[in-house]
Amino acid sequence: QVHLVESGGGQMQAGDSMRLPCTASMSAFGGYIMGWFRQAPGKERQFVSAITFSGSSADYIDSVKGRFTISRDNGKNTVYLQMNNLKPEGTAAYYCAAKRGGWSARREKYDYWGQGTQVTVSS
Repeated sequence: QVHLVESGGGQMQAGDSMRLPCTASMSAFGGYIMGWFRQAPGKERQFVSAITFSGSSADYIDSVKGRFTISRDNGKNTVYLQMNNLKPEGTAAYYCAAKRGGWSARREKYDYWGQGTQVTVSS
């Protein structure tokens, strides 16, 4: 059984930095695309970033490019989302997700999800 556990959320001020780790209990972690999504109150869950199996390539939504960095440590079964220059519109529950097979930014294509961690950014 696969479990993804996010941590590191909390209350932040605009301009702050925060790193979210997500640790997976699964074999062959390196065989999964890992993604981060977020969901603000009253809104749909949206793609934020994803990273390839080896970590050699990543993609981001436009609103976080240049501020967020996704990375992974396959030896620790962990994916990270480094968030710099946080903005109030980034307030949301952040979820990590794992996907077998090829690349996708569509949430319905992801096979496993964490429980989410709340990030609140005040102006």
